[in-house]
Amino acid sequence: MRILLVSQMYPGPDDPDLGVFVATLERELLTRGHQIERAVVDRRRGGRSRHLGLARDAWRGARRLDPDVVYAHFLVPAGLAGALASRAPLVVTAHGQDVANVGSIPGARAATRFVVRRAASVIAVSAWLRERLVSAIPEAAAKTQVVDCGVDLARFAPREAEEARSEAGWEADGTAFLCLGSLSERKNVLALARAFERRGEGSLVFVGDGPLRGALQGRPAIRLAGRVPHDAVPAWIAASDVVCQPSLVEPFGLATLEAMAAGRSVVATQVGGPPEFVPPEAGVLVDPTDEDALVAALEAAAVFPRPNLAARAAAEAHDVRLQAERVEAILERASAGR
Repeated sequence: MRILLVSQMYPGPDDPDLGVFVATLERELLTRGHQIERAVVDRRRGGRSRHLGLARDAWRGARRLDPDVVYAHFLVPAGLAGALASRAPLVVTAHGQDVANVGSIPGARAATRFVVRRAASVIAVSAWLRERLVSAIPEAAAKTQVVDCGVDLARFAPREAEEARSEAGWEADGTAFLCLGSLSERKNVLALARAFERRGEGSLVFVGDGPLRGALQGRPAIRLAGRVPHDAVPAWIAASDVVCQPSLVEPFGLATLEAMAAGRSVVATQVGGPPEFVPPEAGVLVDPTDEDALVAALEAAAVFPRPNLAARAAAEAHDVRLQAERVEAILERASAGR
């Protein structure tokens, strides 16, 4: 197939996590012999101009490739750009914020409804997200299926913590807790910091940056590593004992799945996608608004096996190669109707 890939997430100077997923999926499709023309945004900054640039690049890519199918990540603006760039069948993946934007940003509902009606198929990264998309855009019910982000099992493989700590430069004292992602209210980082402090043992590292950085600085036993290159993320996960993602909402929970693949126990939110792939033997699911429960979850996760091979086994069912096969089948069905 000739595939026009349109995405507002792609690895670049800011190394957005979901961008790595898009690039990994692209790699798997290329290994299956498909031809891909790419129109992507590889940085967070740029405002509306980057969306206009994405639309321009999608139109130019469609002229060069004459695609059999357009495959977009994010309903709007990437899905909209793909829909307007070519008359080829459209397949679009909803990742979370695009669904949350419906009803909260003027014009988002109309644009999203147009994309859904235009699409041959819509993919949601979790059953939780599919429910919310259908609630916002009822027309999506008949054409939306769930294919999660998957995980690169080779990249996130179990390894010795001491070796990884040397590579990451982390001198952990006691239980090593890690939180990956933006330092934002949605990621619930202040509640995690307070719960860690109440527990009173170990060390906690935040990998990422964001508006709450100042509120986390200067706390004993808490380190702010800032943003790291995506190639360094596996080492940071392997250096930890427990990876924490107690977000207020997590449409999928890629960092949680990556940690499980690396054989690390997890503390994950009950709100969103994690309950769909985190079994009891892999970690603890927690109500993110209950700080007492979060303290108890950290305590419980700290005594799980190290490495946690049950977590690795659970993650293997979400191998990105299996997910790529499912996406490939969806794209082929769509292109057959061209």
